Amino acid sequence: MSNAMLELIFKATIDTLYMVGVSGVIAALFGVPLGVLLYVTRPRQILAHPLTQRILAIVTNVGRSIPFIILMVAIIPFTRLIVGSSIGINAAVVPLTIAAIPFVARLVEGALNEVPPGLIEAAQSMGATPYQIITKVLLPEARGGIITGLTVTVVTLVSYSAMAGAVGGGGLGDLGIRYGYNRFDPLVMLITVAILVVMVQGFQSIGDHLVRKADHK
Repeated sequence: MSNAMLELIFKATIDTLYMVGVSGVIAALFGVPLGVLLYVTRPRQILAHPLTQRILAIVTNVGRSIPFIILMVAIIPFTRLIVGSSIGINAAVVPLTIAAIPFVARLVEGALNEVPPGLIEAAQSMGATPYQIITKVLLPEARGGIITGLTVTVVTLVSYSAMAGAVGGGGLGDLGIRYGYNRFDPLVMLITVAILVVMVQGFQSIGDHLVRKADHK
């Protein structure tokens, strides 16, 4: 394999890590608060507001219902508005983030479901405010589940980033399609798949390690 191809593979790997990293961080910044809102606005919860909860649930469900490849194409005007282009790794970050936010929100909501209601009732009986209950009870108690959810999201983003390569998103998916498939180079395709597998295993191992550390605190 030529040095030029090795450089392309290295650059595509960095591009994929960039897309997954940036979209994962932004999705967590928006998805975690959205998941908390979905939980605390439920009936009989600390900030119960059924109408708000229903609207958030509908928006979240709609976001999760759209296949990523369709979403990526459908929001091209919005992507151009944000980053000035519809191709390249920065353009791919926009749909990756939008696809991941409702995914994160539902996983966070599921993690919060595992918090024993007795802990919330005890905090309320001691006069804790909703903000204190969220930051001192809910999030600390659910941190293991939240980290697990974020790990699942990052692994999913690796798959989505490869899919983005099919429409000019860059990264390993783009490299595999352009050289491995279109130019019939099985070695490039094999290396691309191998790097993606290693990447997923790496993210999963890091996530598992963080969950074990969180559970022991």
